[in-house]
Amino acid sequence: MPLSDLTSLPGVTATPDAATRGYVFNHTMIRVRDLDVSLDFYTRVLGFTPVYKSVFAEAAFTIVYLVLVGDQGVIPDDDDARKEWVLRQPGVLELTHNHGTENDPSFAYHNGNSEPRGFGHLCVSVPDVEAACARFEALGVTFQKRLSDGRMRHIAFIRDPDQYWIEILQPTPFAA
Repeated sequence: MPLSDLTSLPGVTATPDAATRGYVFNHTMIRVRDLDVSLDFYTRVLGFTPVYKSVFAEAAFTIVYLVLVGDQGVIPDDDDARKEWVLRQPGVLELTHNHGTENDPSFAYHNGNSEPRGFGHLCVSVPDVEAACARFEALGVTFQKRLSDGRMRHIAFIRDPDQYWIEILQPTPFAA
């Protein structure tokens, strides 16, 4: 389907207002029960780098921004410069931890994939989906859908510690 067909869909403004030219889709926030466990998963399993942390003690929550970046040398060392840098980046993940939830073994956030459905999933694009899935298997990561499951054999879904689904795909054609 050509881009012109997509930009002519009902409800689409074909030419965005010039005032929006500097806008960047910056981050998606998910709530996590145990920040340490989630940081381990996103850094060790998926390769994210935490770049900014802010503790709001009076409101009893902490946020951490994470990015997927090949060269950590591009990340400013100065805290204020790094905060400004991360807020300009596309595709940032914000983990929000409400203090105390990690101490309640029965506490769980709704992942959006059970009723009532809402939020669906995050997605991480990888160079080789088969190699990534083999690595996840070796690490003991929980799969929601393996490459061999269902009709869409070019994508997999894994689950993070809070049961959020993460789609794993490769941008190049996949030969199953």
